[in-house]
Amino acid sequence: MNTPIPRHVTRRQRSQPSRDGDGVDILRLHDFGGGLDPFLMLDELIAAPGDDAIGGFPPHPHRGIQTLTYVVHGGLRHEDHLGHHSSIGAGDAQWMHTGHGIIHGETPFTDAEGLHAFQLWINLPARDKLSEPTYRDVRAEDMPRLTAPGAELIALGGTWQTTDGQTIEGPLDALAGQSAVALLHLDAGSSLSLLCHATRLLVFVFDGSLTANSDNLTHGELASFGEGDTLELYGTENARILLLSGEPHHEPIAHHGPFVMNHQHELEQAMRDYRDGTLAVSPAEKGLAKGR
Repeated sequence: MNTPIPRHVTRRQRSQPSRDGDGVDILRLHDFGGGLDPFLMLDELIAAPGDDAIGGFPPHPHRGIQTLTYVVHGGLRHEDHLGHHSSIGAGDAQWMHTGHGIIHGETPFTDAEGLHAFQLWINLPARDKLSEPTYRDVRAEDMPRLTAPGAELIALGGTWQTTDGQTIEGPLDALAGQSAVALLHLDAGSSLSLLCHATRLLVFVFDGSLTANSDNLTHGELASFGEGDTLELYGTENARILLLSGEPHHEPIAHHGPFVMNHQHELEQAMRDYRDGTLAVSPAEKGLAKGR
């Protein structure tokens, strides 16, 4: 039997205040230089109950990424050029594969506990950057849960496994970079031990504090972990964390606003396509139009 190899923190980042959309205050973590590959950015949206000045995200384009939004409290209304109209609330998630182009808008709203949500950007590999866009909602009741004394792991996507053999798979099964995403609630004094062989392993603490294989992690901190296969998480106080794992693409990253491609000329093409109204038209449809 192989000896477990604990994974340890190799890099720490702290979220920073930022603004986006129509004056929406956010806490942002990002690395468009490949340091989080296949992940690019994680935004945390927080607003008080009844906040009428929360703003929103008017219709805007994307190309070359996937977005995964998860709501802790409150919700988001979504509308896009593909005809999707939906709202997600506490415990729900929405996923967009933007491919060659999608134009969408989002309107946040609060509930009795305010608004608390996350949006994760996952990079698409070069071969999929001009693929067909798709969209999907996932409801809280459709997310499997893995439980242990004082711990609950909610799987949004990918496979999650404990060292004692429990395994669950999240409903989002087409995340780029073989990504897996989960939410973990961990009570003070409780622990959960996970197996994780993925090259990229990230832990973001959004409430409380904990130790991960003896490394201390605190609120607002994103930790990257090195090589190994086990992650022992222990709540030094009640904690809530996001768990992210995946495989890097090891490709060039070119980023400008809502577009993430591999090279500068592809970004320039995306901007031209948006200006001339063809970004949300598939490459095949473009070809047909040219041939007419």
